Amino acid sequence: MLPMIFALALSAAPAPQSNAMGGDWVVDLSAKESEPYFKGMSLVLEADGRVTGSFYDSAIEAGRWREARGRTCVSFRTSEGKGPYHTSACLKGGAVEGQTWAEHRNFVFVWNARRATPADRAAPWW
Repeated sequence: MLPMIFALALSAAPAPQSNAMGGDWVVDLSAKESEPYFKGMSLVLEADGRVTGSFYDSAIEAGRWREARGRTCVSFRTSEGKGPYHTSACLKGGAVEGQTWAEHRNFVFVWNARRATPADRAAPWW
């Protein structure tokens, strides 16, 4: 009986909303409001938990995503050739809140992102 209850509980669990965080995002990396600095981020959340795409002109490596505790979050690594950048971010109310750690550059950068528009994708910084 217990295995059947467990199976029913699993089938009643809501399906992951991976599509909610997938797609193109404009990441605001501005250090000062008076000096806007944006970069594009493209996320593909695969059904098996992998994340692929790109961030800051680099391919996403070893990316994973998960939906738990009412949040959808991603973690991944990118590199610009001198060292790794470790990024984690969560969807919050239609936007993304994240942080990127670059140990070799001795910094953590906290950022926000909004959905990209066709105009964003055509911008020189994309």
